[in-house]
Amino acid sequence: MTIDHPEILPSEDAAQTQAAVDSAPIVVGTPTVNSKEPSDREATKSLERRLLGGPRTLKRREVAAGAGISLLSAKKLWRALGFPNLTDDEVAFTERDLEAILTIVENVREGYLSEETAISITRSIGQMTDRMVIWQIEALVEDLVQNKKLTDREAREQVLKILPTLIEPMESVLLYAWRRQMNSAIQRQVLRVESGLKASAEGRTGEEDDAPLPLARAVGFADLVSYTSLSRRMNERTLAQLVQRFEQKSAEIIAVGGGRLVKTIGDEVLFVAETPQAGAEISLALAEEFRADDFLPDARVSLVWGRVLSRLGDIYGPTVNLAARLTALSEPGKVYCDALTASTLSGDKRYIVERQQSHEVRGFGEITPYILARGEGEGLSLD
Repeated sequence: MTIDHPEILPSEDAAQTQAAVDSAPIVVGTPTVNSKEPSDREATKSLERRLLGGPRTLKRREVAAGAGISLLSAKKLWRALGFPNLTDDEVAFTERDLEAILTIVENVREGYLSEETAISITRSIGQMTDRMVIWQIEALVEDLVQNKKLTDREAREQVLKILPTLIEPMESVLLYAWRRQMNSAIQRQVLRVESGLKASAEGRTGEEDDAPLPLARAVGFADLVSYTSLSRRMNERTLAQLVQRFEQKSAEIIAVGGGRLVKTIGDEVLFVAETPQAGAEISLALAEEFRADDFLPDARVSLVWGRVLSRLGDIYGPTVNLAARLTALSEPGKVYCDALTASTLSGDKRYIVERQQSHEVRGFGEITPYILARGEGEGLSLD
């Protein structure tokens, strides 16, 4: 079987190398661990075999040959997954590695994906799971340090003993969450796109910078006030608690409001919502909740209803840039929006918009911000 795309080609020596694979002895790689205790080494080795699906028995050329592709094509996929570069002599792969490569390659061979798309999707999996597993391990370590009074080193050693009982539950929830998130994304990104664009046409001439972009979204930023100066005065534990509380609270509010948390960058969170009203509810709730929190500082919040380009899990375009600029203009505990967003929300009794002094904004010229405040109604219920 060959692959139509010119970049993913069967290796010239695939048949010879595959024969070598079939007759190769099983060589188990020894993982490197810091602990000198044999029990820790054995626990690490056992955990590795379980996570990798078996012992390491294959070299990189053997995996590429088994998949019927060139080593160059295999390296592209491994780099997309975030794996380090290896030499030809390292026995680093298992049969499950070969199965994974074949799964990706078969979708290209069958014409479901182009090579470029396959690599992009593979990169999304690699980047997201990398951050996810680090987050999960650090959460386990933090729990052991705080609640079991272990040292950091002791906690990390204890994680080796805890993880075997957590692998299957976490894997099950991961698959469940992926399916739910995929369904939600289909609704947002495919089925409701046209209605969003129609809703965003009100008050626009079609000459706006973001007019050609394909998605209508309410884009919001929330930025903690004085985070830099606060972080310099905090110890490691207190700073970690502040960041974790900020991210957790932001994620909960955005989820309850029906929005999507695009990303957090230290003291800042970027989110989107499908309607200006949903964006307004989330923005006001963020400002109110942070203002009422004794541990967190106030936040500057902005909201812009416009059009965006969605790529690589992030969003781009003038709407995003304007929201970022408005955040810098906003006062602590306030929500700022632009004139078009203010006009869209002004007829809704749930909101009050108040014009502010115009500012010269880099890349946009003179901008007149509006303060968005709560009118009638109670807003989001966060219970």
